[in-house]
Amino acid sequence: MTTAHHPAQIDLSVNGEPRSVPGGATLADVVAALSTAPSGVAAAVNEAVVPRSAWGATALAADDRIEILTAVQGG
Repeated sequence: MTTAHHPAQIDLSVNGEPRSVPGGATLADVVAALSTAPSGVAAAVNEAVVPRSAWGATALAADDRIEILTAVQGG
């Protein structure tokens, strides 16, 4: 049986800001950590929009560029 090895931390960019996340983190983990209302959120990794249904299966790697966009109400 083999197990995946993940680095303790990986460095990436979230909304243009450097961040470190645990190795093996997914897009869902990052969105949950940074947003209180994930139902009104869209996310992209390296300029590619990721459907919400794929967030949990989207593993992150060092130097990934993540954009998290939150819908706001206004007039």
